[in-house]
Amino acid sequence: MQIKQITPPEAKAALDADPSAVYLDVRTEMEFAMGHPTGAINVPIASPDSATGGMRLNPDFLAVAQKVLPKDRPIFCGCQVGQRSQMAAQVLVQAGYTNVANVQGGFGGARDTTGWKAAGLPVSSEAGDDVSYAGLRKKAGL
Repeated sequence: MQIKQITPPEAKAALDADPSAVYLDVRTEMEFAMGHPTGAINVPIASPDSATGGMRLNPDFLAVAQKVLPKDRPIFCGCQVGQRSQMAAQVLVQAGYTNVANVQGGFGGARDTTGWKAAGLPVSSEAGDDVSYAGLRKKAGL
C-alpha cells in the first residue's frame, strides 16, 4: 500500500491550514519529552526492549490511536527519521484511516532529508496529559 510522503515544511503548512490535522509523533516517550513538533501528540509505535537491546512493537499503539484520533482526520506520522512513522502510517491505513501521511525526515532528519528541528520549525518539550502517551493511554482507558 502506498503511503503519502511529505516533508516537515509541507506537514507544518498543512497543520497550519487545517486545525483538525494532527502531528502524531510515534517516537518513544523519552524522545518525545526531549523535544517534538509543537502541537504533536505522542503514541509510540515501539519502545526499547531491555532484554534484546532492540525495539519492540507497542501492542497498544492502534488501540490508543483509535480512541484519540477520528479515522477521517488528517494525520501526519513522524518519528526521528521517517522509518517508524512509515510503519505507523501503514498500521493506521490498514485499520481504516483515510487521510494519513508519513513525514519524511521526521524530527531529526535523514541522510538526504532535513528533519523538523533542522528546518527551523516550532519545537516544544511540553508533555501534558493531552499530548503525552501516558495521558492519552489514560484517556483511551488503558
